[in-house]
Amino acid sequence: MPHATPLIATIVGGLTLAFIFGAVAQRLRIPPLVGYLMAGVAAGPFTPGYVADQHLANELAELGVILLMFGVGLHFSVRDLMAVRKIAIPGAVTQIAVATLMGMGLAALLGWSLAGGIVFGLALSVASTVVLLRALQERKILDTERGKIAVGWLIVEDLAMVLALVLLPALAQGGSGGGSAIWAVLALTVGKVIAFIAFMMIVGRRVIPWALHYVAHTGSRELFRLAVLAIALGVAFGAAMLFGVSFALGAFFAGMILAESPLSQRAANETLPLRDAFAVLFFVSVGMLFNPHVVTDEPLPLLGTVAIIIVGKSIAALAIVMAFRHSAATALTIAASLAQIGEFSFILATMGHELKLIPAVARDLILAGAIISILLNPLIFAIVGRYGRKWMPEKVADEAAPPPPRGHVVLIGYGRVGSLVGSKLLEAGEQVTIIEAQPDATGLPENPNATVLIGNACEASPLDQARLEKARLLCIAIAEGFEVGQIVERARKANPAIRIIARAQDEAEVEHFSKMGADVAITGEREIARSMVDYAFKPR
Repeated sequence: MPHATPLIATIVGGLTLAFIFGAVAQRLRIPPLVGYLMAGVAAGPFTPGYVADQHLANELAELGVILLMFGVGLHFSVRDLMAVRKIAIPGAVTQIAVATLMGMGLAALLGWSLAGGIVFGLALSVASTVVLLRALQERKILDTERGKIAVGWLIVEDLAMVLALVLLPALAQGGSGGGSAIWAVLALTVGKVIAFIAFMMIVGRRVIPWALHYVAHTGSRELFRLAVLAIALGVAFGAAMLFGVSFALGAFFAGMILAESPLSQRAANETLPLRDAFAVLFFVSVGMLFNPHVVTDEPLPLLGTVAIIIVGKSIAALAIVMAFRHSAATALTIAASLAQIGEFSFILATMGHELKLIPAVARDLILAGAIISILLNPLIFAIVGRYGRKWMPEKVADEAAPPPPRGHVVLIGYGRVGSLVGSKLLEAGEQVTIIEAQPDATGLPENPNATVLIGNACEASPLDQARLEKARLLCIAIAEGFEVGQIVERARKANPAIRIIARAQDEAEVEHFSKMGADVAITGEREIARSMVDYAFKPR
C-alpha cells in the first residue's frame, strides 16, 4: 500500500500550509482567513512548488461549504433579527441592491453577460461573518445597539445569499433558452425549494430533534457528535438528491432546525473542530483557484472592484442608516463593518464560474478584492474611530455593562454547575459578574447583586467588561479544557492577586490549569470520591 495518495497528500498539504500561513497572519494581526487563502495560492497551479490535486480539493471544499452553511443555520437567530428588523431588513436589502447594480455596471464595462454581472455584483455585496464578528468583538461593540444592527444586517445578507445559491443553477440552465426558459426553470426551482421547506417543517422539525434527544440520552459523546454530523451531511445530500436543491440550502435548514433544540449549543460545540477543519480546506481550495497575475494584468478592473467593496458599499450603508435617523456613530460602524467580503463571496464566485456564468477573471477579481478588503478593514475601523469621535461625544450608553465594584466574584458559565455556584454566591450576598456564552440561557439571575454579560469568555471583550483586575475571585464553571486554560492564563496576567477556581474533566486538566495559574482545579470524579469516602466513615 503506498504511503501517500492524492487524497491524503491534499488534506495534509492543505492543512499544513494553512497552519503555517494562518499562524503568520495571526502574528501580523491579520485575520487567519487571509492566511488560509494564501496557503491555497501557494498550493495552486499559478505558483511554483507543491501543487495540490485541484479536483480533490474541490470535493473537500464541498464538504466545507456544507459544514459552513450548517454552522450559519445553527447560529441563525430570529430573535436577533427581529430586534433590529426595522433597520436591518430594508437596509441590507437596499445595500445588496446598490452593490449588485454597481457590480453589474463594472461587469458591463468589461463586456460580461447580464447573468455574469448579477453574480459578480452579488458576490461583492455580502460581508464576511468571520471578519465582521471579530472586528466588533475586538472593539467591544458587539453587544451594543450598533453591534446588534450590524449582526442583524449580516443575517439578512446571509439569507439573501442562501436564496441566490438556490437560484444560480436555475439561472444557468435557463440562460441559453431565452426569457421564457429562465422563468420556467426558476418556477420549477422555487417549487422544489417549497417542497423541501415543507418537508423539513413537517417531518424534519419533528424527526431531527427527536433523534438528537434520543442519542443524547444514550450518554455517548461520540455517538452524539456522529449524529450531528450525520444530520448535517445527510440532510444536505438528501436535499440535493431528492429535491434537486443545493447542498448549501439543505445544510442551512438542517442547522436551522437543530437551532430550535435545547441541544443546539452542545451540537455546535461538538462539531466545531470538524467544521473548522473543513472550512479551512474550503478557503485553501478557493485560494488554489486564484491567479495572482490578475493584480498586474487587470489593475483597473481590480481597482474598480475594491472601490465597490470599500467605498461604494460603505457610502450606501452610511446613507441608508442615516436615512433611518440613527446616529452617525451607528452609521459609521455599519459602514466600516460591511467594507469587506468573504465566505459567501467565495462560494458565489466558485459556483458562478463552475456554471459558466462568470469568466475566470471575474472569480480572480472577487478573490483579490476579498483579500485586499479584509487586509484594509482594520485600517478603516481605525479611521472611523479616530475621525468619527466628533460624532461620538458619549461614552456610548449602550457600550458595556456597568463596572462592578472592587472585590467582586467573576463566574464564567451558568449551566448546571455554574448556576449552582452562582445561586450560592448570591445567597451569601456576594457581588457576582456572570459571563455566559448563550444569550437565551435559561435561569440567568435577576438579582441586584448579579451583573450578566453575554459573550465568549475566551474573547477579550467580556473579560475586560468583567473588570478582572478588580475582582477577588474567578470561578470557571465551563467544561471546555482548552478554553479554560486560555481564560486562566489571561486572568492571571490581568490580576496576579486574583484567586482562580477552575472546573476540570480529569487529572491532566488539573495539572494543566495549575500550570496556567489556577489556585484550585476541581474534577467531578475527585469530589464524588471525596463525598463517598466522607459518607463511608460517617457514624450512623
